[in-house]
Amino acid sequence: QETPSCDEGEKIEAIQNLGRRIRRVAIKQKEHTNCEDFVWNSWNLSFNLMFNQIFRSGSTLITFFAASSLLRSTPTHSFATLKVTGNPYSTTSSLSMSKRVLVPIADGSEEIETTCITDTLVRFGASVTIASVKPDGTLLCKMSRGIQVQADTTIEEAVKEEWDLVALPGGMPGAEHLRDSKPLVDLLRKQKESGKLYGAICAAPAVVLATHGLIPEGGSATCYPAPGFREKLASAESNEDVVVSDNMTTSQGPATAVDFALQLGEHLYGKGKRDEIAKGMLVK
Repeated sequence: QETPSCDEGEKIEAIQNLGRRIRRVAIKQKEHTNCEDFVWNSWNLSFNLMFNQIFRSGSTLITFFAASSLLRSTPTHSFATLKVTGNPYSTTSSLSMSKRVLVPIADGSEEIETTCITDTLVRFGASVTIASVKPDGTLLCKMSRGIQVQADTTIEEAVKEEWDLVALPGGMPGAEHLRDSKPLVDLLRKQKESGKLYGAICAAPAVVLATHGLIPEGGSATCYPAPGFREKLASAESNEDVVVSDNMTTSQGPATAVDFALQLGEHLYGKGKRDEIAKGMLVK
């Protein structure tokens, strides 16, 4: 590792000072607006700033020590857990009010759908993690139209954790790569059997869910309206843009991706929150 550009003690002090400043602003704003979400968002912003800007050349041990030191002065209701994984400068926080969402991707996944799912659910307040299913463990994926997306983690690491929702983008051959990922398929089976949410859009309902028997018995599903996909759904086929069957949600493609994501958000946070987010996104 590179030699830290400043003394480790100075880094710890800088992090603590920044956290305290943001905390003071957050608490003051909460008292003014009575909006608890602001506190959570401020703490999330606080740690993003601390770890991505101040600590670029620090060590994982010192990073965790500094965070723990700051957390000890934090009200118990403000933070649930702090997890440091992978890159020592990349941190994800699990907030007590956040729902945890996993979005698996591969080379050839559809970028509009991936972005719509991720962006929209973050607006709801979810903690969204993108996981690469590439067999070699690399995180950078070249999407179906050439845009490159850097995943947060590998599917092998992601399946070790619990998820409130697993949402699959479509795209080809991305959906085939998702289909062939045993860790992902095992996770989807776990979601289905435990009653937890899972969803798929575009090619993924047919290529992934139907192939592995993940469509609920007697349920309905939709997918991209192309030959070879619709047939896989067989008697479960629906022509609706977004279809909900038990704890599974499916949708058709890029043009329905926002509605798909809003429906997923409604499952997690309720109809009132969906209406609020849709209004802010100018969805008619």
